[in-house]
Amino acid sequence: MTTAAPTSSRDLPHPERTEIRLEAVLHALSDPMRLLVVRELAADGDELSCSHFDLPVTKSTTTHHFRVLREAGVIRQVYRGTAKMNGLRRDALDDLFPGLLDSVLAAAARQAARLGGIGGS
Repeated sequence: MTTAAPTSSRDLPHPERTEIRLEAVLHALSDPMRLLVVRELAADGDELSCSHFDLPVTKSTTTHHFRVLREAGVIRQVYRGTAKMNGLRRDALDDLFPGLLDSVLAAAARQAARLGGIGGS
């Protein structure tokens, strides 16, 4: 997969809209921690900094999860000052895979209500 080339050392590579693949998106959403991040971004509707997320994993694992989401095209990450901000690429996902994100988010909410625990927020 080719990604948009960073324009500076602080720009992060993201797949172009045309390069986002369904299997990569589904893989990214298959992990409970990554799904939790996406649920929080969808609920907030705006950009959130990495430090906003209090995932019960190490910092390096958190970084890995954000990278998987970014490389799959699920989120866009940009630096704003010293903060790395994360935003859901809802428009791209909805255009490419109509209904997918809403269906996954609704299913995750139902599961969280049913099971509680991870993703229960």
